[in-house]
Amino acid sequence: MHELAVTEDILRIVTEHATGAGTHHVTDIHLVIGDMSSFVNDSIQFYFDLISPGTVAQGATLHFHRQAVRFRCWQCGQEFSPTKLDWVCPKCHALGGKVLAGKEFYVESIEVQ
Repeated sequence: MHELAVTEDILRIVTEHATGAGTHHVTDIHLVIGDMSSFVNDSIQFYFDLISPGTVAQGATLHFHRQAVRFRCWQCGQEFSPTKLDWVCPKCHALGGKVLAGKEFYVESIEVQ
């Protein structure tokens, strides 16, 4: 259900930028979503289709760009991409690390007509 709130934010951001640019129709919206986020593409699409009619973004295509998780090991500084089940550094075998990528959620760009 939290996808509804973020989809409302996406629509607000897109509408503000499109209106500010003087356009009346958004054709494409590019989103970047980190794999560590709990957001589900299909749910965002569902809510977008539900709330966008009557706006400048009605009928726009959502493009989902998933950002892979990247860590920097706390112990040795090695950067690595963990699997869902294995968050162990491949170099020193320490568990986890600082998240470098994978938490993102933002509107990367919009295309207008």
